[in-house]
Amino acid sequence: MSQSDIAFKALWIEEDSSGEKPHYPVSVCRRQVSELPEGDLLIRVRHSSVNYKDALSARGNKGVTRKYPHTPGIDAAGEVVESAVDSFSAGDEVIVIGYDLGMNTLGGFGEYIRVPAAWAVQRPQGITLRESMITGTAGFTAALCVRKLLRNGLKPGQGPVLVTGASGGVGSYAVALLSKLGFEVTAMTGSASAHDFLRKLGARQIIDRSELAEPSKKPMLAEQWAGAVDAVGGEPLGNILKSLQYGGSVACCGLVASPVFPATVLPFILRNVNLLGVDSVELPLAEKAEVWEHLAADWKLDNLEDLATDIGLEELVDALDAVFNGRSTGRLVLTLD
Repeated sequence: MSQSDIAFKALWIEEDSSGEKPHYPVSVCRRQVSELPEGDLLIRVRHSSVNYKDALSARGNKGVTRKYPHTPGIDAAGEVVESAVDSFSAGDEVIVIGYDLGMNTLGGFGEYIRVPAAWAVQRPQGITLRESMITGTAGFTAALCVRKLLRNGLKPGQGPVLVTGASGGVGSYAVALLSKLGFEVTAMTGSASAHDFLRKLGARQIIDRSELAEPSKKPMLAEQWAGAVDAVGGEPLGNILKSLQYGGSVACCGLVASPVFPATVLPFILRNVNLLGVDSVELPLAEKAEVWEHLAADWKLDNLEDLATDIGLEELVDALDAVFNGRSTGRLVLTLD
């Protein structure tokens, strides 16, 4: 049998426009490798993970996925089956996150993907394929946030570092990583049931999201945070900027609350604070490989397994719904065997 004749299972999202509003039926179906897009690498996916962007794609969000039918999954880890380039060989274990995977290119919620070689990094020593997907885009983004804060002068002992959306994928990983690096972490969450989970990851203090969600007309608030990882945007981000310590920074990587936030220039020109944007999608491959090396070595979490919940394809629909509605905790790892 040629590789193009291989049949495999995948999550399949279709678009039904027969009613007043389109809806998007979801099923697990059989596909053929020959139906995958062109690309340098054919990869047998062993693990993926569930991210908020996947939940948006599964619900027909055209800002994420323009055309259906489609297979989401912005993360994938597996073995190269075929390679058209010298830099990869059959049997190489690789990680693919970001770029267009799972957005407008058939993604990691299928047992095979075909992608450009420029999207893949070799799995570093020190981390397994499954562990790389416990990390996934969410954990990788958290690591990028921490890296930016460190590069902008954040050091342990300066005071509490806030993490918003702390029970989600990015937030929970940020809590664990900052704690590992010796920071005093305050976790913000709206999930009372996640408190024990966050303390286990290393959070020293937990606050309810309502404390930062209320609009404040004051242009400045009392100095409180040495730094912050913000995964929600909206009013909380505005209030964080007003309450950063002098010279502090907030790394911004999400918009669950809102893409719009209130701000004035006063915190920037009176307290010398920094708003740091973080993107994991189009980050150059060399930088991705460098960060993966950290995540497999000095930044590898001792409590990585505490973040993980394992699921199969049959549980994926419920998992996507939980992520979309903010009911998931930690990282959901999909196994495709």
